Amino acid sequence: MRGAGRDIPTIPDLLVAQGKLRPHEMAVRCGSQQMTFAELDQCSNYLALRLRLLGIGPDLLAGIFLRPSTVMVAAALAILKAGGAYVPLDPGYPRDRIAYMLEDAEVPVVITDLCTAQSLPSGPWRSVVVQRDFPSAGNFQSEVPPQIATADDLAYVIYTSGSTGKPKGVEVTHRNLLNLVNWHNRAFEITPADRATQMASIGFDAAVWELWPYLSAGASVHLADEEVRISPEALRDWLVSHCITVTFVPTALAEQLIALPWPKRTPLRLMLTGADVLHRYPPAALPFALINNYGPTECTVVSTSSRVPPENGSTKTLPPIGYAIDGCRVYILDENMRRVAPGEAGEIHIGGAGVARGYRRHPELTAARFVPDPFSGDPQARLYRTGDQGRYLPDGQIAFLGRIDQLIKIRGFRIEPNEIIAALNTHPTVRESAVVARDHGGNKSLVAYVVPLAGENITATSLNSHLRALLPEYMCPSIFVRTHSLPLTPNGKTDTTALPAPDENNTIRDRSYVAPETDVEKRVSSILANVLGVPSIGRNDNFFLLGGHSLLGVHVLAKLRSTFGVEVSLKQLFETPNAAQLSAAVEHILGSRMASGTRKMA
Repeated sequence: MRGAGRDIPTIPDLLVAQGKLRPHEMAVRCGSQQMTFAELDQCSNYLALRLRLLGIGPDLLAGIFLRPSTVMVAAALAILKAGGAYVPLDPGYPRDRIAYMLEDAEVPVVITDLCTAQSLPSGPWRSVVVQRDFPSAGNFQSEVPPQIATADDLAYVIYTSGSTGKPKGVEVTHRNLLNLVNWHNRAFEITPADRATQMASIGFDAAVWELWPYLSAGASVHLADEEVRISPEALRDWLVSHCITVTFVPTALAEQLIALPWPKRTPLRLMLTGADVLHRYPPAALPFALINNYGPTECTVVSTSSRVPPENGSTKTLPPIGYAIDGCRVYILDENMRRVAPGEAGEIHIGGAGVARGYRRHPELTAARFVPDPFSGDPQARLYRTGDQGRYLPDGQIAFLGRIDQLIKIRGFRIEPNEIIAALNTHPTVRESAVVARDHGGNKSLVAYVVPLAGENITATSLNSHLRALLPEYMCPSIFVRTHSLPLTPNGKTDTTALPAPDENNTIRDRSYVAPETDVEKRVSSILANVLGVPSIGRNDNFFLLGGHSLLGVHVLAKLRSTFGVEVSLKQLFETPNAAQLSAAVEHILGSRMASGTRKMA
């Protein structure tokens, strides 16, 4: 049912239509849970009616505090059906960060379940607690709530790292979202026969891209669990066994996946990637297309896109970020907002239908980044200043040249160093600090430089624990370096180029360095240090307390496999996180193998 004044169909309109066209076909699957299009429609109706009774309507927000599940998808759709906009809240984030986002966004209602409700901070918001498994479809009200949201009302608000030290919410409208959906489904020829994946964190804008284009086209969406997402080999096997035809994976993971052997016949036809710089071209034998994409959250996920050609051995430049998508305009401008000549570098500015409304409740930040569009005849048109540098190539594609400002991209996440610095400076032993990204072997890591207060003893564990209580895991530095002062530029700002490289003398540890003892310990310690990008690791240093995480853990396991010929699981790495313990595990596997061989010979 269309409301008055609504000039284009919204996501709820498209999903209601799919519920009528293919009621019994699968819409969403997560492990053993699944919902047909009819069940998704009815579940979301049930929740939407409850939200309406709680006052949710156009431009009013409702939070989603749920782990990946079919209910998470139904909750997002329900908020849109109620006429409101959803705010995705990752339950893995620290409680203080969740509370700040809810307060900053002025969220009156949060949808959660019994598993996550206990982690929800207390506040003025009301909780709608749903079960992970809904009753049978017959128990739901089938009435469709009247669709009252218009194209210019908000669809969702996603928080990104903020240069002011606090995250900021990006307001995206239905019109913005529909431009993404329509381009995607046309460009990639999405049909009801497609099977797509949803793997991004709910708080990452790629999750928006992984849901609405496919569901609006009648395709099914499949949610992968954490263990599958972090292992390239396991993910490849899962994609093949689940007959996935289209998937999105972050750049670092895509580079690992395209290097793996694939079955010559695989249902996968498109691998979409983005959120970081792509360093590799796909091999000629890869049985699917690799699509590189670029776009800030402020411009509704994707602004440019193109297929990456196979490697030919002679290409020495990085893959480009592609052409502007439908409804989007990309300009490369100098500091005076003038177009640069073809081939010259400038700041990437984005205009068109994808440009978001702005930052929620931060008009000064909005005015600084969303500026009038001098190239449009519409006086209301705006450009988003990305802070990214690029240049046009002869074929019209755009080459990405890096950041102009201090923003860092690691593992597909945008990170403002000032937000980490603000958190670090609240530690009771820290006087001042700086944060930079350092590259080691193609992997970027965050390094924090800390000036301690006079006479204070400072440890890596203390700093790490402090930050993990305030920031998401991906924003916590891998290495902490002690320095007596921060080098300054002539204008008084921190000179990040003059910060010293981490070494054995300045890296902050929890205890005195204890050198590896056995040959196996020395080799394992070298592997851990190489993956983390630190000068050395003692036999008792904890891999995860030094900044290790699951994705880096996969690299450790691969190096153990190639060095020792042993298979160590990620679970074992979590249980034996230092060089001494991990070496003992490796030696146990080698010893068991040798004993087995001896028994066979006997």
